[in-house]
Amino acid sequence: MADSETQAQKLQVANARPEDSGRGIAHLPRAFMASLGLTDGDVIEIVGKKSTPARAVGPYQEDEGLALVRIDGLQRANAGVGSGDFVEVRRAESNPATRVVFAPAAQNLRLQGSTVALKRTFIGRPLAQGDVVATAGHQRVANMPPGMQQFVNAPAYALQEIRLVVVSAAPKGIVHIDENTEVELRPEYEEPNDARRADVTYDDIGGMAATIDQLREMVELPLRYPELFQRLGVDPPKGVLLHGPPGTGKTRLARAVANESDAQFFLINGPEIMGSAYGESEGRLRQVFEEAAKNAPSIVFIDEIDSIAPKRGQVSGEAEKRVVAQLLTLMDGLEARANLVVIAATNRPEAIDEALRRPGRFDREIIVGVPDERGRREILGIHTRGMPLGDKVDLDELARTTFGFVGADVAALTREAAIEAVRRIMPRLNLEERTIPPEVLDTLAVTREDFMEALKRVQPSAMREVMVQAPTVRWDDVGGLDDAQMRLKEGVELPLKDPDAFRRLGIRPAKGFLLYGPPGTGKTLLAKAVAREAEANFIATKSSDLLSKWYGESEQQIARLFQRARQVAPTVIFIDELDSLVPARGGGLGEPQVTERVVNTILAEMDGLEELQSVVVIGATNRPNLVDPALLRPGRFDELIYVGVPNAAGRRRILAIQTQKMPLADDVDLDVIAERTDRFTGADLEDVVRRAGLIALRESIETKEVRQAHFEAALTESRASVTSEMERDYEQIAAKLKQDAASIQPIGFITPGQLTPRGDKRG
Repeated sequence: MADSETQAQKLQVANARPEDSGRGIAHLPRAFMASLGLTDGDVIEIVGKKSTPARAVGPYQEDEGLALVRIDGLQRANAGVGSGDFVEVRRAESNPATRVVFAPAAQNLRLQGSTVALKRTFIGRPLAQGDVVATAGHQRVANMPPGMQQFVNAPAYALQEIRLVVVSAAPKGIVHIDENTEVELRPEYEEPNDARRADVTYDDIGGMAATIDQLREMVELPLRYPELFQRLGVDPPKGVLLHGPPGTGKTRLARAVANESDAQFFLINGPEIMGSAYGESEGRLRQVFEEAAKNAPSIVFIDEIDSIAPKRGQVSGEAEKRVVAQLLTLMDGLEARANLVVIAATNRPEAIDEALRRPGRFDREIIVGVPDERGRREILGIHTRGMPLGDKVDLDELARTTFGFVGADVAALTREAAIEAVRRIMPRLNLEERTIPPEVLDTLAVTREDFMEALKRVQPSAMREVMVQAPTVRWDDVGGLDDAQMRLKEGVELPLKDPDAFRRLGIRPAKGFLLYGPPGTGKTLLAKAVAREAEANFIATKSSDLLSKWYGESEQQIARLFQRARQVAPTVIFIDELDSLVPARGGGLGEPQVTERVVNTILAEMDGLEELQSVVVIGATNRPNLVDPALLRPGRFDELIYVGVPNAAGRRRILAIQTQKMPLADDVDLDVIAERTDRFTGADLEDVVRRAGLIALRESIETKEVRQAHFEAALTESRASVTSEMERDYEQIAAKLKQDAASIQPIGFITPGQLTPRGDKRG
């Protein structure tokens, strides 16, 4: 009976949500709480290899009826358990502490601060000697000890989450801080009597749930349960290669796995291994692996592996070749290595020697990609855990607007926002005193405005090379182009914002849009507006950026452009003056010109074997008849959108937009001006408004408004840049384009008319 009772009190450990990290609470099943007579806020003890206290609260909605205890990464480290392990949970008593000593949990951190603020942060939190705790979150739970409710919603201790270790606590056992507790903060790291490591856990990694699961089965299982593989008669996995753009959290992920699997962690920074003496580099590598084998179970993490294991055929130095050979031998040599897993990280997997990229060495390659909106929301939650946030801060809104951001970018964003907040209180600080008054600390909060200012300074790291200023043009700033606007909204905005709708109907969104029409009609403006409204990254490029005099360089530039766009999707690639980049092929004999190779590359990128996901290409040209017809078929530029001259209503709308900031006199009638500007493009109308302003200033530099007479004078100086012949030509081109795209002729065959008589010296 007693045995089954103990069994009933065992629960399986699961991860808490990121927003609960650092709060010192454990989510338990209701039935289990009732069996122990627990109510929300009661103190419990969680016993794994070690034990740690927590406050009990009810389960998450989705966990109803499941025998789970959800605790954060710090609590898992404090209890010496991993996710999926079973722990014993029992009721506990917490005594008021007479004295608690904290110290930084990391060796390279030096702290100085008010113990009053620290006391306020941890008041009522159950603690035990050796626990690692975080200055984040507060227990908003019932049943708090008397006299402490006032402290529960007190401001946070710091602008960032800080990990502290409980060096000592008196009396022994589980204690909590109350108003009489003496709290001391030691400035530097101290090893507690009962040391526990929890510098990074799975709770500190957001937007990677699927990656973590893959890595756990490859790494945690062999290290924690090697007998499983022995029973199955197979070798456990030897290595995992993590690759993806810089800043996505590859190194952090490896550290979290080492901590959560309770393994020793050995870090090899690629360049540090390389020595100048003969054989020194290989010796250092052997030494790390020998040390790891002695301390098994262990994880050897090689950061930037491309620097020590490049392709041997492409390096001239002998040292690099020997290091690669040594690494191959260590990972898959005659000597069997049990309980040792190698994790390597790189953002250039194509640069690594191919002998490493096979089963038995790196058994699995895991892509750590750019997080999606949900992932960014999780990462923002992690980085703002210890932040006192203002009421108007909406993390969901920030997650939506930070497309293309990797974890490192989000961390930079929160840091910049915190610096903005500090900048605001700088005038209230007396720098000579070296301390911050508590009343100033209490008012310190990071507001929505701080984040908006920070967003102006932080841009996605993958976009730094190709970043243009994010467009600020909205649909409201575009007038007279209703048809083109509607087609772009359907074709670009819908698929980027709601891809599920297209999946539901089993259709693919358009890949490309060609905007063509006379100069000055607003083609570039439309592309800017669509990128802004679709909440996508915007890469604007022109032929001069992509064409190079070096053979093959232009094609590489285009391949790089599309690869970058895929990484930071959703992305709008805008190519202005498309006709200069992709003219019709077959114009010259002999050596293919660079533009022909460019056309081939763009054709392959837009409709090749590699699928374009959430990347839209918009091209603009005034001479669509010069563009290679192979690009104008469905699957490449699906939609050919004619951007013509606006009608009278469109001109009236454009004039209203252009004169928004202009002080107009009462006699100005925009309807009359719109009627008199037949065939004027948007650029022409902007010119009319600018000239009217200049004429007003010419009359008097002191003038406060622009009158109808000024517009009349401006109209006499302006003219429509599009003639009726041009309009007719464009209408004929529009009719021909679809027809041409449907009947593409094979190019490159020499017709009899092209042959030159033998005696002729031409060409």
